[in-house]
Amino acid sequence: MVYFVYIIIIIAFLDTFSQLPIIAPFAQELGASSLLIGLIIGTYSLANMVGNIIAGQWIDKFGRKRILVIGMLFVSVCLLGYTLVVTAKQLLLVRLIHGIGGGLLVPAAFAFLGDQARSTSRGKTMAFSGACVGISAIIGPAFGAITTQTLGIDWVFYIISVLFVLTAFIVIVTLKETYLPKRSNTHSLKLENIWKLLRLPPLINAYIGAFSLMLTLGILAFMLPLKIETTPYSIAVSGMLLSTFGITAILFFLLPTNRLFDQVKRENMVLIGMGFVTFALLMLGLIQHITLLFIAMIFYGIGFACIFPSVTALVIDHSHQNERGRAFGLFYAFFSLGVVTGSFVIGALNVAPSQGLLLGAIIMLVLTVVIRLRLKKTLFKKRSAFQ
Repeated sequence: MVYFVYIIIIIAFLDTFSQLPIIAPFAQELGASSLLIGLIIGTYSLANMVGNIIAGQWIDKFGRKRILVIGMLFVSVCLLGYTLVVTAKQLLLVRLIHGIGGGLLVPAAFAFLGDQARSTSRGKTMAFSGACVGISAIIGPAFGAITTQTLGIDWVFYIISVLFVLTAFIVIVTLKETYLPKRSNTHSLKLENIWKLLRLPPLINAYIGAFSLMLTLGILAFMLPLKIETTPYSIAVSGMLLSTFGITAILFFLLPTNRLFDQVKRENMVLIGMGFVTFALLMLGLIQHITLLFIAMIFYGIGFACIFPSVTALVIDHSHQNERGRAFGLFYAFFSLGVVTGSFVIGALNVAPSQGLLLGAIIMLVLTVVIRLRLKKTLFKKRSAFQ
């Protein structure tokens, strides 16, 4: 059953990644201004945050399977909505609704994984889930671009919609519910339940890690293609660089290196990963040589691979089964917030590509120090308690 959940994760992220190369041109065809195009792209992530938080509550109230199926069927309908839009404002509305629906899927899938992961191999389980995200990140954009070019943009939405319906049907038939809510928990949609999770030190570290990872990834996706345009290399090189990071991360997830996630303390793996990402962004901001740019992306891939499974495993480690949906809902809300914040900050500052990448390195370094200081504070409190 775990392996089927991995497939669900690939399909869930395929929806998002397949639209990356086509939404901006689609909005432009509908007559959207540059500002409206940015709003259309960003609205999905903002709405996704709302969906993540709602999903977290519902997953713990109604169970994982029900929310997963509802989310998949809802998204399949939203995808068909893209084929009906004729104005940019209609596209904005569809993106808003789609973002909320999409926010139901990933927390439910990861709550499934969290319920089934053994305490001794949670890091490895989350590493495999990271590989699934990486596979979607490689397949999705290529699928979206090639399908649009050969069959037309509508077929991207038709195919993914049908895929979601089929997956929802298979979930209904084959996937067993891993969590049956207790009666006492079915009406526990209270802010204090969320606030409790937001106050747990290990979960705060996980949320900071998730936020920092996606913030810098948003900056990287924004600035790297623009930096390549200032060099003698073709724009295809930026795609190769991004693929290098993805492939590196997948290899790190799948090779015996994934044992590190259960052998090294989670927070230490997060700090190591943040160090790699900081160094990679510094290299990308300061260097023009193509070979060194590829080495920098390998470092970024290692950093991503260290952070993602570690922060997701932290969520499992420090949430009870009856609150795991909420914990993952908040986790992916911070994920979405990172994407929005990264692109918004860089866009608002209107900096040069190299400056944007260096700014990303500085932000990651600051957040690394924040987590490090938080860990020292927690350790000091523990030592004081024993004295």
